[in-house]
Amino acid sequence: MANALQHRSDAIKLRNYGRIIQDLVAYVTTIDDKEKRQDATIFVARCMRQKNQIWNKDFESGIERLREDIHILSDGKLPTDFPEFVEALARPAAPEQNIRPNKPQPVKRAKNAKK
Repeated sequence: MANALQHRSDAIKLRNYGRIIQDLVAYVTTIDDKEKRQDATIFVARCMRQKNQIWNKDFESGIERLREDIHILSDGKLPTDFPEFVEALARPAAPEQNIRPNKPQPVKRAKNAKK
């Protein structure tokens, strides 16, 4: 348990994404199946785009920026030159959705109902 609480010594390459994205990219580079690796790369790129929206609300991160950042995080081991990557990320990111629960509606009583 003590080992899990120790701080890691390796540096975060791109702080705006954080260690989780960096570790996720490192994991994706270990996937052997080409199709699964491409699907995972698209997933990571979507997560990165969402993180960019949080940090940089003024503009949406483009596909080229995501490609460069994935190249940096994977040390060039993760290709992003397949057509599905562009197709999946060509659509703008979905806006944040309201996740607050609905308020309960008051019960309406009939006018002639007895109290």
